[in-house]
Formats: sequence, C-alpha cells, structure tokens
Amino acid sequence: MKPHRTTLLMLPAFAMLGCIFLAPLAWFFVHTLLIDSDPSDLRDQLVAVLASRAMLRAIVTTNWISLLVTVTVLLLGYPIAYYLANRRGFRFTLVVFCVIVPYFTSIIVRTYSWMVLLGREGLINQALRDLHLISDPLPLLYNQFSIVIGMTYVLLPYMVLTLFAAMKGIDRNLLLAARGMGASGPMIFRRVYLPLSRHGVISGALIVFILSIGFFITPALMGGPSDVMVAMLIERSVEITLDWPGAAVMSLFLLSVTLLLYAVYYRVTDVRRLMGTV
Repeated sequence: MKPHRTTLLMLPAFAMLGCIFLAPLAWFFVHTLLIDSDPSDLRDQLVAVLASRAMLRAIVTTNWISLLVTVTVLLLGYPIAYYLANRRGFRFTLVVFCVIVPYFTSIIVRTYSWMVLLGREGLINQALRDLHLISDPLPLLYNQFSIVIGMTYVLLPYMVLTLFAAMKGIDRNLLLAARGMGASGPMIFRRVYLPLSRHGVISGALIVFILSIGFFITPALMGGPSDVMVAMLIERSVEITLDWPGAAVMSLFLLSVTLLLYAVYYRVTDVRRLMGTV
C-alpha cells in the first residue's frame, strides 16, 4: 500500500479526534480565558490560581500520590509480566485472564468493590476482628492508603501489558549465552534481563504516572478531605464555586503537564522495540 493511501486511511480518525476533542477543548479555553474574561488580567489570573495555597497543595498531593502509585504498580507488575513472558499454556491464559478482565470492568464498580473491602465494617476489618488480631476497625478507607490501593488496582494492567510487550522482545539467546559463560540466575537477571527490559519499565512508569495525575473517580470516592488532587480541585471549581476561569487555568496546567510527560514518553520510548519488531 502506498504511503499516501495509508495517510488517507488515518483521516477519519484525525477528523473525529479534532471534532470531539480538540475543537471543544479550544472553544472552552478561548471563551473562558479570552472572551468571558479580561485578556489584560489573564497573566495575573494565571499567577493567582497557580500560586494559590489550594492549588499548590493539590499539585504536591497529586504528584506524591502519582509517584506512590507508579512505584507500587511497577513493583507488582514486573513479576507478573516476567511470569507471563516465560510461561505458556493454561497458566499463561489464567494470569492473562485475571489481568485483562478487570481492565474491561467499570472503574466505579472496581472502586466500590475496594470500598466494601476496606470500610470500617468491610471484609478485611471483619476478618481481622474475627481472628482477634484487632479490637477496633483499622482506618483503611478515606486516606492516601486507600487511594493508592484503588488506583494501583485500576492501573496495574497498563504496566503489566507494557512490560510484557518489552520482555517478549528480549532475545533469549543472550540469556543462554550468559548462563553458558557461568553466570548465575540472579546475575543474569541483574546484568542482562533487567537492562534489556529497562525501556519497558520507563514506558510503563510514564504511562501510569500520566494517567495518575489526571485521576478523579477513585481519589474522589476513596480519599479524605485533605487528599485533594488537581482533577478534584477542577471539579469543585466547576460544580461548587462556579469559578470557570480558575477551572480553565487548572485544566490548562494539567493539560500542559500531561503533554510534557507525553513528549518525554515519545522521546525515550521506541515503539517498534517495545513491540518486539526490531
């Protein structure tokens, strides 16, 4: 197929993206920041919103929670991806099923499931009390701990699938050569396997972090009053205080950070290598 014909096949997707995403986004920012507000005060408004105490606290909270979630997902996802990359048959199918099926379940359903488990009268507290390990319920819900648990569960498939794709592209002959030269299993993993899967680790971490900074449903349902992330602050500005210019400034900030991180992701990630085609 000629290159220009391939480009024509992409035109419907680009047109739909422009109509349902780019055009409404541009209309929102133009009307909120330039038409409905005084353009001469735009700079002062940007500084006032971004330098406000609530926004600074939300930025710190968002980055801290996103970092915790990324590290947790990486620690859990790497062994799962390694297992999948080195298994076949029924075990492989079973693990893939357990990873993929929750991915197609509604985020709200998954979040409420964790709320049932972590609540004061939830299954975990009831089990601990039945075992006489605790006398009072543990505060497992409405804090950063529950946010990290809920977001980790939702974002784990992204990390596992990204790492699995990277690990499948590793040449097994390199591992056999290292073993033939007398290297032990841990040394092969540390000196050969881990460096070769590093691009998958970086790609998966960036994907999870980018998704984490814009998360709303899980932190809103499972977080406490002091665990306000940027997306939640935008929602409050729109729904409660009706501060549309402030919400537009925060949305623009969040969009800029996301695009910057995506640029880093595009810079450090070789998609062909990630998919094992080179």
